[in-house]
Amino acid sequence: MFTNNKIAKSVSIAIAFGAVSGLSLSGAAVAQQQEQAQADTKIEKIQVTGSRIRRTDLEGSVPVTIIDRAAIDLSGQISVSDLLRSTSFNSAGSFRPQSGSSAQGVSQINLRGLGAERSLILVDGRRLPKSPSTGNSQDLNTIPIAAVERIEILSDGASATYGSDAIAGVVNIILRKDFDGVELRLGASDVSTPKEGGDREAGSAVFGATSDKSSIIGGVSWNNRDIIFENAYEWVQPGASSFGVNWRTAAGFTSVIPDATCDSLENFFTLSSGLCAYNFNATNANEASTGNQSAFLKADYEINDDWKIFSQTLVTNTTSFGRYAPSLNNAGDAAFVGVDSINNPTNPASPFYNVANGEQREVNVRHRFAALGNRDNEVDNWSTDFFVGIEGDYNDMFIDLGVRKTKSKTYEIGRNYLMSSNARRALDSGDYLLNDPFGDRFTTTADRSAYKTLLNGLKVTTARIGTFDQEEVFGSVAFDVYDMGAGDIQAVVGFEYRNEDYSDTYDSLSEAGQVGGSAGNSAGGGRDVKGIYFETLIPVTDLIEVTFAGRYDEYSDYGSDFSPKISVKYDITDDLVLRASYGEGFRAPTLDILTQQPQPGNPSVSDDPSCINLGLEAGCDIQVNSLTIANPEIGSESSTQLSLGFAYQPTEWLNMSVDYYDIEIKNLIRFFGAQTILTREQRGEALPPGIGVSRLANGGIDLITQGYSNEGKLELNGIDLNFNTNFDLGDYGRVTQMLQISQQFDYIIDGGEDSLKKEGEPDKRGSLSTSYAIADFEFAWVANYISSQRKDGADTASWITHDMQATYIFSTGTSVAIGAQNIFEKDPQLNSFGGRNYNFDLYDAYGRIAYVRLIQRF
Repeated sequence: MFTNNKIAKSVSIAIAFGAVSGLSLSGAAVAQQQEQAQADTKIEKIQVTGSRIRRTDLEGSVPVTIIDRAAIDLSGQISVSDLLRSTSFNSAGSFRPQSGSSAQGVSQINLRGLGAERSLILVDGRRLPKSPSTGNSQDLNTIPIAAVERIEILSDGASATYGSDAIAGVVNIILRKDFDGVELRLGASDVSTPKEGGDREAGSAVFGATSDKSSIIGGVSWNNRDIIFENAYEWVQPGASSFGVNWRTAAGFTSVIPDATCDSLENFFTLSSGLCAYNFNATNANEASTGNQSAFLKADYEINDDWKIFSQTLVTNTTSFGRYAPSLNNAGDAAFVGVDSINNPTNPASPFYNVANGEQREVNVRHRFAALGNRDNEVDNWSTDFFVGIEGDYNDMFIDLGVRKTKSKTYEIGRNYLMSSNARRALDSGDYLLNDPFGDRFTTTADRSAYKTLLNGLKVTTARIGTFDQEEVFGSVAFDVYDMGAGDIQAVVGFEYRNEDYSDTYDSLSEAGQVGGSAGNSAGGGRDVKGIYFETLIPVTDLIEVTFAGRYDEYSDYGSDFSPKISVKYDITDDLVLRASYGEGFRAPTLDILTQQPQPGNPSVSDDPSCINLGLEAGCDIQVNSLTIANPEIGSESSTQLSLGFAYQPTEWLNMSVDYYDIEIKNLIRFFGAQTILTREQRGEALPPGIGVSRLANGGIDLITQGYSNEGKLELNGIDLNFNTNFDLGDYGRVTQMLQISQQFDYIIDGGEDSLKKEGEPDKRGSLSTSYAIADFEFAWVANYISSQRKDGADTASWITHDMQATYIFSTGTSVAIGAQNIFEKDPQLNSFGGRNYNFDLYDAYGRIAYVRLIQRF
């Protein structure tokens, strides 16, 4: 018979091992779920993230952190991505929606700071497909938080169980089930910084029903977050782009037009170096808006006492809007002005002519076509996930079979980009003047209308369609092998077949490199992946069990990998458990890396020679030209992982766990982005062939060539600590405290200098939560901590924020929660990082996020 106590037992695993995060369980939830687990007389074999073995005991040999539904509500977050970004395992922060990025609407998690590509995301134990916008990472925005029952985070390598990408760990998002009744949710929140933008709203409706043989649960949900414009922040200073009104001389770039003319143009200004720069911070929105609308349905039916069939459908539509500064002439031949053009400062007939400009010739110009308006990008992603399966017992074997099909399609429209060929003709003919780009010289209605028509002819609307389709067939058989006296040897063998089909198609003008201000080019390909695996649990004695696991994966495009793992659990006493594991893993090269066409871009970087060349102070932010190239010869990377730890529960009110991990990755697949390349250059460190910086004679940046390559070895080690207390005060309520700290000791690439504590790589993250529950009232407080980092020889301050929430449940089944994240309005560390005023991945700049949430259950 199937029982419905799996969630309670999974939660009990977290309690027993002290593996609950600082968000994990409210005091009322702990008491209720412990009582349920103790009262349940049917013991079901359950499966926990990181193992295929279904077991009756609540202990495992690998550390798993569980964030349950109560903890999700306690967090006040409206999205899975925001919830996971705040966990201590997301040590160096992670990518989130931002304007000007080819992955504008994507949200990721970056476990251990090893990259989103090494952090595997599962949904009910199955691999979440890659995002069409990236081709190499998964998008958390496609998972509606209203559909989530709990989240299990495995902080150990798991390629032996799941295959590629599980080097840093695994996030398994378990969708809701076993729900009776109706639940309606409505919430809204307001940010205090900046004064405008960033507000959120969310809502959902969930229904469910169960009978003796079947259950069904479904629902709809939505959430939205407003765009935030960069100029809304008080600390933001003008951003200087050399794509203003400038031309290349033998010594570098200098202004085409007089200083007074430059300063009279909207958002243009003259630098001390004489360049006419453009303030891109005047109009852009670094943080794009996001939205999620979704529907889900899960159902299962017990055919008999031994077999059941189940299905799951999830449909999600995510949207995003981003705004970036106006287009620039960084593509096609619009970067040059003809010999006889009135805009050519070497043409004696030009008002910009100076004899010192040299002989008359075609010249290279850098210009911002601000009169075309801002570049606006809209992203619309549709994803569907459907699978059906059957599981049950046959001749003392547990059999699991299923098929799954997922489809993701992303539509991206970009407006007000530059048609390079038309721009070149307008510059050469003089119909467009560099000293009067907005057409202020025209005074009649007819002339202004004609100039508007000219500007419209310079605009191009870009289009991008991305798809990532995945088809799977999977099955496994679990059985007992032999009775060892201390227990049965248990084994699982299984197979998986997966077909991946990826495409990222840009419009023909973008592919031809004729669109100014655009970044990206087409890519696409497909592959088949075949995997077989096994796992065996051996109870050596009543106190010691050993688990062996292995997986072989064969890829149709690059080769194969085998991943073994061994783990040991030793129950020293009923209260103390030692655990250890050693495993090997891999990460396969993704389809985008293997197939992408050259992609131009304009990243913002911090480069002192370029800043000084523009007349700015060292450490400024500046946009530069870049080109991202593919690498079809790249190979897979391999890893070895060691973990040692213990879990201890000396009293009923205290439990704790400590786990040490050591990870080594060889033949790294690493993206060398613009800022990374510059940092490596400044440190005198070697760069892979074909990747690097081309500089002008005066030291300024001409072009940065970026891309993926295999690079040496990465070594990382650290420790996770969890301490949990639970005090039952009888009639006076219950107090629960949970402390989690992730401490990293070393992060070394190729035996070089330890990068921990340097800017962007904190060595510690942690959280401490305290909740007090009495009757129908609960109050919770959570402190979040990010350690300091070193910049320019000095340590920045550590970052500590405080979240609070009060909840009351009425007799009508109505729950009202009022709370605030970052209640004391802590600002992010304001240090230039990656072209922004702060580390956009690690911190946020919302100030206090005050929210209210209403839940009605029937």
